[in-house]
Amino acid sequence: MQSNPWQFSGKTDLRAMEALARDFRVYHLHVADLPYRFGSWALDNHENICLWKDATGCLLAWAVLQVPMESVDFICPPHLESELLPQILAWADERSKAHPEIIPLGTPEGRPCWFANVFSDQVGQIRILEKAGFACQANVGENSWSKVFMQRPADLPIKEYRIPEGFVVRSLAGEKEAEAYVNLHRRTFGTNNMTLDWRMRTIRHPDYVPDLDLVVAAPDGRLAAFCICWLDAHGSERIGQIEPLGCHADFRRYALGRLALAEGLRRLQAHGATKIYVETDSWRNTAFQLYESLGFQVVRDVLVFRKDY
Repeated sequence: MQSNPWQFSGKTDLRAMEALARDFRVYHLHVADLPYRFGSWALDNHENICLWKDATGCLLAWAVLQVPMESVDFICPPHLESELLPQILAWADERSKAHPEIIPLGTPEGRPCWFANVFSDQVGQIRILEKAGFACQANVGENSWSKVFMQRPADLPIKEYRIPEGFVVRSLAGEKEAEAYVNLHRRTFGTNNMTLDWRMRTIRHPDYVPDLDLVVAAPDGRLAAFCICWLDAHGSERIGQIEPLGCHADFRRYALGRLALAEGLRRLQAHGATKIYVETDSWRNTAFQLYESLGFQVVRDVLVFRKDY
């Protein structure tokens, strides 16, 4: 099959990229939550996006260098892996030269790197990644890193939790509260990657559902925790995904993340979700235990591959 890289040209291409991901959802971590990832400021520079189309202009595969996430996101159907995935990784290699800021010199790492996530049973992708110089991070000593993909049947009963006095679990107040969310997100994760433009784009995405965008407000009105739930209702099955979930350090003793997640699951149920997914690190930390306590179970292991430049 003849295919060539094409330049990204705007929203029409974005919708086609999302549709391709849905067609091959069982092979990928991020499908329902693509509106969140596609809001990223990495996509402001169209050179961070590359498409592969056939001679008729039909989209075959795509890749995005997600600069804030240090991740190479890609959708490549299994039957085209041997042909197109090496091209995707070669493009990412070339494009990475434009991003020396990923891990600045003078930091402990001292050199730029990119990560790619694949399911542990995707042996074809793993071989191609390794041939391209990516190394699995599952067993590299103290800094080993792997993930899990967890699923929850949407009809599973949801526990009721007591809301601390004065706190309120509610929907984000749309665009007028976007800046407050950005500040909370930055403080929660200790990074300035989240921007107001990014947040506004997620709110304006056609698949955004306002009552699935949850925050917990403290008694003094400050936003203390958040949980954004995504619903893919384009196919015969309604699929939910959690991304992101977090709580400001000042409020973690109140278990507000659990409150927001539980309410998000109830609302996904109300919207008819049949399955709900989340990706998290594989070690049994607080996040993993939280998801497990609310009925999520590991359905697939995820390997993290890294390439240093």
